[in-house]
Amino acid sequence: MKLNYEGIKDTTAWQAAGIALPSYDVEASSRKAAESPVWVHMGAGNIFRIFLGTIAEKLLSDGSMNRGITCVETYDTDIIDKIYIPHDNLVLAVTMHNDGNREKKVLGSISESIKIEDGDNKGLERLGEVFASPSLQLVSFTITEKGYALKNADGEYFSFVRKDIENGPEAPVGIIGIVTAMLYKRYQAGHLPLALVSMDNVSQNGRKLQESVCDIADKWTQRGFTDPSFLKWLTDGNEVTFPWTMIDKITPRPLENVAEELARLGVEDMEAVITDKHTYISPFANAEEAQYLVIEDSFPNGRPQLEKAGVYMADRETVRRAERMKVTVCLNPIHTALCTYACMFGYELFSDAMRDEDLLKLAKIVGYTEGLPVVEDPGILSPKEFLDEVINERFTNPYLGDTSARIAVDISQMVGIRFGETVKAYVKRDGSAAALKGIPLAIAGWIRYLLAVDDNGDTFELSPDPMAEDMKTALSGVEFGNPESLQGNLRPILSNANIFGSDLYEAGIGDRIEEIVRYQISAPGAVRRSLQKYL
Repeated sequence: MKLNYEGIKDTTAWQAAGIALPSYDVEASSRKAAESPVWVHMGAGNIFRIFLGTIAEKLLSDGSMNRGITCVETYDTDIIDKIYIPHDNLVLAVTMHNDGNREKKVLGSISESIKIEDGDNKGLERLGEVFASPSLQLVSFTITEKGYALKNADGEYFSFVRKDIENGPEAPVGIIGIVTAMLYKRYQAGHLPLALVSMDNVSQNGRKLQESVCDIADKWTQRGFTDPSFLKWLTDGNEVTFPWTMIDKITPRPLENVAEELARLGVEDMEAVITDKHTYISPFANAEEAQYLVIEDSFPNGRPQLEKAGVYMADRETVRRAERMKVTVCLNPIHTALCTYACMFGYELFSDAMRDEDLLKLAKIVGYTEGLPVVEDPGILSPKEFLDEVINERFTNPYLGDTSARIAVDISQMVGIRFGETVKAYVKRDGSAAALKGIPLAIAGWIRYLLAVDDNGDTFELSPDPMAEDMKTALSGVEFGNPESLQGNLRPILSNANIFGSDLYEAGIGDRIEEIVRYQISAPGAVRRSLQKYL
């Protein structure tokens, strides 16, 4: 069995293998999407394919939608060349249930894939056509936190952003520059309305997306590249909107044992690919069953009937509370708090780390003891029930195969988001965050992890992290086994409001974090002992 348009026509073989196929005409829906696109997605990674792809699949299957999604990749175009195109954009979705059962289904909901590479205008031209289409209703994003960043920790524009600002909208290279340039084409096509929907784990993600787009647009206006009214069109909230969202579905890297099972069933060419940019991707995508998506219902050109596929459509305040519940209290902070310790303790699978008595205690303190008292109830989801599911069912699922190393990817860009809001909430409520125990340990664990030395004193490889080199420079001179080598290195980090949203020394926990790190680098086994000592 081959995963492509021709291959899925042999329905008998797929059914015999227990793999469900699309119930609609995939090729017809793809043609309609190419002619009159409705939904564009930026970011071709796994969570898009198995989560948003599944949402669109449900709408296509019940007739609520008659064309699929146009997918765009600007960062790692090997994904398009090696995975999307050879399989006609089809995805084999594998849902990993808690009882070990695997549900398998071919998704036909991605209708077109576009790659954009520096120096190749073909993709930009096609995307310009898509953005100029009056039928287009929404552009969604899963580009990770770093995708929205225009500046480094010192507040200076990245070199590629400076290039986009200086060159204007004709040849953008960064994702935000590309999107802004495409929006200008839509503006020139008649001020056509559109919703731009960030679905990344970023607090107030819609606001961050809007701020980044408008920053580029403002610089272009100042340089005379764009009509002065373009920026007003982006900001008045009538024709272009930036809805806020909360998204949640754990999507690990492709699992080798899933590829092996699919091969035994007769599905060909299921091997995973590791691209030059360290993206792990395969023709299949595996993920947990649980999924949540809450979207601010603000779509000036209409939208698909997303609620029919289980999406919560809400107002901005409800989305804000749901997002804060998940990103800063009930899920992501626990991931971030434990993954560094799990790496230092040698737990490859995160589910194994959740069975560690000390780490489970840390998880419960960060979530139940410190997080829940300051979280706002979104109303549509219970924070306590959500956290119960995370601790007791989702993070402990041994069949999910999620790794500690995957969770630690880009961690230096996440740690401030995960813990900063709770720290600020305690300062606002109590005047100080000094009562916190779990969060200081979590932040200390991140710093200790960056030394790339495990709790036995052996070196290990850090997960990809664009801030890692800057952090290593800040920690230069800090030596494992020599606690006195920590001499003021952490102050520039812990006092940096660009990272945490506040000065952690002023918040009452900076000195404690330094104390914990000093203890953790003192000797083999000190990381383990620090959890027992400071909790």
